[in-house]
Amino acid sequence: MRNHDPIALAANLDPFDFRELATFNDGAFCMYFGDELESSDWELHPDTDELLMVLKGSVTVEILTDTDRHRIPLTAGQFAIVPKGHWHRHLDIDNVVEMFYTPGETVESTADDPHTA
Repeated sequence: MRNHDPIALAANLDPFDFRELATFNDGAFCMYFGDELESSDWELHPDTDELLMVLKGSVTVEILTDTDRHRIPLTAGQFAIVPKGHWHRHLDIDNVVEMFYTPGETVESTADDPHTA
């Protein structure tokens, strides 16, 4: 057993670099560092929800539903749950260290609107 310090690890990462922190059940807790990025690519998890928790900095998580776009601003200590089957991305990324847990499959898209791609 050991402890994990994602904020210390982020000090050595390039912007939008990902790292696995620790395995957990059928997946792993992971983290990423992002800074001064306008937006990430879209992603979708068809078989599981995703936990996104901000440990440092700030980010806005944009989630698409069939009829709407929801933007959830997050700062250190806040988290969002992205429901399975929903396209989502990060916007307004500012010196963010984020821990996430996604035990299932990930589908990615670089389209402006992944619903139409």
